[in-house]
Amino acid sequence: MKPASQRIPWLDWVRGFAAVTMLQGHVFQSFLRDDLRGGGTYVLSQFVGGMPPAVFLFLLGVTFAFLMDSQERKGFPAGTRLFAAFKRSGYLFAAAFAFRLQLWLFSFDKSPWTDLFRVDILNCMGLALLVLSPMAVFRTVERIRLCAILGFGIAIASPFVSNVNWSGVPEIVQNYVKPSYQFFGFFPWAAFVPFGMSIGSILRLQKPADIPTTMQWFGWGGVALAFAAYALSSLSPSIYTNSDFWLNSPALILIKTGVVLIVIVFAWIWNLRIAPTDWSWVRQFGLTSLLVYWVHVELVYGRWFGYLKSQLTVGQTLFAAVLTIALMLGLSLIRTNWATVKAYVFAGESGLERRVSGD
Repeated sequence: MKPASQRIPWLDWVRGFAAVTMLQGHVFQSFLRDDLRGGGTYVLSQFVGGMPPAVFLFLLGVTFAFLMDSQERKGFPAGTRLFAAFKRSGYLFAAAFAFRLQLWLFSFDKSPWTDLFRVDILNCMGLALLVLSPMAVFRTVERIRLCAILGFGIAIASPFVSNVNWSGVPEIVQNYVKPSYQFFGFFPWAAFVPFGMSIGSILRLQKPADIPTTMQWFGWGGVALAFAAYALSSLSPSIYTNSDFWLNSPALILIKTGVVLIVIVFAWIWNLRIAPTDWSWVRQFGLTSLLVYWVHVELVYGRWFGYLKSQLTVGQTLFAAVLTIALMLGLSLIRTNWATVKAYVFAGESGLERRVSGD
């Protein structure tokens, strides 16, 4: 984790906002009674909870572009920049497999060994960065256009990928590539990463004085993109013979991209009134989003509270969501203040030892 002085507060705020909406969505998905899932509260919870994966993938692209630009500014050769990009991809793959291994070990008597290879969002992140790593050999100004084209290409190709005859292709490959309701396939989810890389590249080329104008363009561009994509999705006839809006529609990807841009602008404006040194509970989640994601999945979907799965009322589930958010906030604070916590604990143990020994 970067020192606070090297972080961008509004990016952490966006990441934290996504983490909070993810937490409530997963709690409602896991604990609300089945007969209450047709109500407006659950529908709203899941609609809002469907945005975090897009936000996380988009911000991954932004920071990936930052990495590439930073190495370019330092004068590293193309081979070194490419290796650094592959290294970032490898880190995410390692985290993805460690995550699946931990979940399987904690429920090995109930989960088949094939769960070790389940394609989650971390796997999608690793594959997306692996595929997009060659962008490191280009200049930042070139990545703006190239990554935008790649993002549109992935989104537009997704319905076609769904219609490919996948018989004979290993299931693990299918799970990594084709659109699915159960897995985070490269199509269409990876489209958010190059879109984020394009936006991140734009930001790296801006002078501080130009950021307000750039954010205005992002905000209005996000609104225009979302509405245009929605309008195009309702047109007929479609160029696709078999497209599922909620599964592989390019329009949905573009709508979510527009919403992400709007959230980014809101976060930037909101953080203008907060000093970088001031504490924000939303930004706090953004500092440790991977840890929060990792732990909450085990807590919400694991065996610890299995007796409550699909058993709670709306009010009880809402309380569980607030409690989960509070617990994850506490975990995040412990992580970012671990040195202080450790010093306090050890100091307390030393004092206890002195009292016991009579010193």
